[in-house]
Amino acid sequence: MNILVTGAAGFIGYHLSRRFALAGHRVIGMDNMVTGSDANVRALQALPGFEFIRHDIEQPLALPGPIDRIFNFACPASPADFDTKAVEIMLTCSIGVKNLLDLARAKNALFLQASTSECYGDPPPEHHPQKETYRGNVNTLGPRAPYDEGKRFAEAMTMTYHRMHGLHTRIVRIFNTYGPHMRADDGRALPNFISQALSGKPLTIHGDGSQTRSFCYVDDLVEAICRTADSDVVDPINIGNDSEITIKEVAQAVIESCGSKSPLIFTDRPMNDPERRRPDLSRAREALGWQPSMPWREGFKRTIAYFRANLAGMRP
Repeated sequence: MNILVTGAAGFIGYHLSRRFALAGHRVIGMDNMVTGSDANVRALQALPGFEFIRHDIEQPLALPGPIDRIFNFACPASPADFDTKAVEIMLTCSIGVKNLLDLARAKNALFLQASTSECYGDPPPEHHPQKETYRGNVNTLGPRAPYDEGKRFAEAMTMTYHRMHGLHTRIVRIFNTYGPHMRADDGRALPNFISQALSGKPLTIHGDGSQTRSFCYVDDLVEAICRTADSDVVDPINIGNDSEITIKEVAQAVIESCGSKSPLIFTDRPMNDPERRRPDLSRAREALGWQPSMPWREGFKRTIAYFRANLAGMRP
């Protein structure tokens, strides 16, 4: 197949592009390199059948030749970017998504939109774990709104093109994902903890650490994305791991795995930080025959090994 992956220089986009290229597909990787990694691009360019195009999807695009599938992972997803790139995030999720949907129409290609668990905001206890039918509790004016609302708009745009134009579309709501090739300055808990522990610095926990998350290893995620594209499910699908762990437990596990003596320090929690986050994976299990297989302790060890090997670099 001929496959376009946007955001190919990013964390998930890199792994997805690599999977397709190694499977023998022709892969066009696209990224504007605002947050993308040059090292990821170089690694992908070493694979047969991979071509890289530097382009911002907010700008019109026309690609020659056939395209069978488009996977849209173009959007800064790090909390560290929510303040400095807020406008860019919203434009990427609106104008950028429309440009890609128009390209999918022109090419008669399947379009898969990467969405996020942030669409659920901070859910109340009766909506835990989160099902795809839950409409969310999002602060539309808060500091996280550009990303949360941007992704919600991207979902709405994708479904509108499906209903109005008969476009073949898929939507995956991605929960916390981790693994090799994450940015060291990503801003999320796990890469922060690993970088701090390997550097001998205190691990910074926002709040008392009792808030929970569920962590999905990137290889499990990529498998689920591929199965979603191959399925006939148009409605959003939660993709993640339903094994729940507190942030304090994450920090302690990282310290243990790193062999670090770093202490824990506790600071104020950011506004609208969710108290609990765990996906209901019933739809993924039933429709895709998929469930995560990587135990989080083993996944943490693999991720730490990658960070340790790249510690001398400015960005893994």
